[in-house]
Amino acid sequence: MGLKETKPKSPLNKSFGYAFSGIIQAIKSERNMKIHVVTALIVICFGFYFSLSGIEWLFILLAISGTITLEMVNSSIERAIDLATDQIHPLAKEAKDFAAGAVLIYAIFSVIIGIIIFLPKIVA
Repeated sequence: MGLKETKPKSPLNKSFGYAFSGIIQAIKSERNMKIHVVTALIVICFGFYFSLSGIEWLFILLAISGTITLEMVNSSIERAIDLATDQIHPLAKEAKDFAAGAVLIYAIFSVIIGIIIFLPKIVA
């Protein structure tokens, strides 16, 4: 038997591979991503335990995916700035702070969604 000829990956397959690689790298290297992912898994478990409705799942999944997505954008901005300059510059600090602030706003919004959905179920 000879060697199997492998077909080169299509550009679409490559794009998905890069994307999944980015997600895995972010989880491995970013402390806040680890926190978001663990929290998301806990919330999903609670969602199954409390048998959330379809609309409740929609809000929970939007909160989870939005927070994780913004955290990855924040990390990307930080990395790009760090790559562009090794100097401390007020505009670089502002860009990093703005991105971190966006994550914080969305994370707070996500907690509020969680409270609105889960608190009545926990108290009942």
